[in-house]
Amino acid sequence: MFSNKLSKFIATALFSLSTSFMAVQSANATIVQFQTVMGDFSVNLYDKATPKTVENFLAYVKSGAYTNSIIHRSVPGFVVQGGGYKYESKPPLVAVPQNAAVVNEPVYANKRGTIAMAKLGGQPNSATNQWFFNLVDNSSILDPQNGGFTVFGEVTGNGMAIIDAMAALSTFSELPLRNYTSTDAANGTVKTDKNYVMILGVVVLDANVDSAANLTPAKTTYTPSTPGNGGSSSGGGGGSMGWASLLMLLALLGLGRSRR
Repeated sequence: MFSNKLSKFIATALFSLSTSFMAVQSANATIVQFQTVMGDFSVNLYDKATPKTVENFLAYVKSGAYTNSIIHRSVPGFVVQGGGYKYESKPPLVAVPQNAAVVNEPVYANKRGTIAMAKLGGQPNSATNQWFFNLVDNSSILDPQNGGFTVFGEVTGNGMAIIDAMAALSTFSELPLRNYTSTDAANGTVKTDKNYVMILGVVVLDANVDSAANLTPAKTTYTPSTPGNGGSSSGGGGGSMGWASLLMLLALLGLGRSRR
């Protein structure tokens, strides 16, 4: 009798341990905080709608890949981009190591305040470590291009005020810099962490997979079968467009793994 009770106790304990382990394994962070030299802001991730992309992003976050990384590209009225380079106490910048590319998940529209994955032109499933924040509604330009750019989260609170401040900085070949002038550039003044838009770290604030339940992001109106979709990020989407849109499409060339 004692043996039966002991067996049941052990079985129950093992079941509890296994379910707890599974719960830990299946938990995905849905709210992360970007800690930057210009202020901290939160981003709510879309775990359920874009699971592979969120998993990919969190792998970089948990490895510390974005610690002391920089915003390496800013195009006012379009995007600010990061995730690709780090400043490690002295020049030059160091490239963030890339994991395997992640499958494209074009569910939501590239509206202002969303974060999306950068990738190579003409390669829908080429996103790795770089991402960008949409400064305006870019859905009409980005959603139909290159299979769509995967939106996997949105900035919350007053976060866009901080990102807008980043976009307002002076740029040098699209690189936003603080406390750095054209005279500094002409003199070849060495850039340091006092000049770069530094991301000190990205940390998990909330691991509740349902924390995005009350958000209502706009879904993309494009699908892989939509005419004009599937073009490259260099503007091969087809169809007629105005000059402003054409110029913006040329800027998409930088939404891949740009070099610094």
